[in-house]
Formats: sequence, C-alpha cells, structure tokens
Amino acid sequence: MARYSAFLGRKVEVQYRAGDILLPASGTFVADSGRSIFLEQKFEQRGSQKHFRWEIPYQYIIRLEEKKEPSPEPSASSSSSPAPAAAPSAETSASNADPPVRNSASSLSSGGAAPAILPLQNRPKTA
Repeated sequence: MARYSAFLGRKVEVQYRAGDILLPASGTFVADSGRSIFLEQKFEQRGSQKHFRWEIPYQYIIRLEEKKEPSPEPSASSSSSPAPAAAPSAETSASNADPPVRNSASSLSSGGAAPAILPLQNRPKTA
C-alpha cells in the first residue's frame, strides 16, 4: 500500500539517509510505488528547461513534510481569510539509525540551518 500517496502533486521537503549522512531534498511529489517515493524538480539551465527526478526508498526516509508556500501579502491574508490548515507531515521511525543521527535530524528540522562545518587542519604534504 502506498504510504505517502496523500502528498501526490504537492511540493514537499524530504530528509533522507544516505549511508551515515542525512540529505535534504525538495521538489514536487510525483509518484509513490509502495516501496519508494519519486520527486521531480524543474529548473532552467543555460536558457533551457530541465527536470531532475529521483527515487527515495521508504527505509531511507527520515522526515517528509509539505513545503509551505510563502503568501505574497501576509497582512492582507491574515485579516481577510482564516489561517491555513497545518500541513500534513509524516515521520518515520529510524529504528536502525544511530542516536547521534536522530539528534542531528531533530536539530536540523527545528533549527532550519545546516550544522556548523569544522575547519580542516592544514596538513603538510608528504613526498
């Protein structure tokens, strides 16, 4: 059964695991096979329209949520219309992920920024 079919056609943000690192992805949710999800992103490169599609298997998905579109006039929309409903989100349990990975995933989703990158030490080259 397709777990994430409610997101079909919507813009989503996905955080998924690739080995020991967590990667973000955003695009339009175009398909759900029952084992994987498929995202598509359209862009312009050197004057021509391109599109990129990728597949993310269910077991690698850490977080999937609908991407919120910014409203053009926040002051006018708040007075004339009710607040929009909360976007549906799906959390999966990463039972085989290490605890540090889960902690960094929660800090990424709550902070919204990438973790600080430690500078590399300048090492002398050996002959």
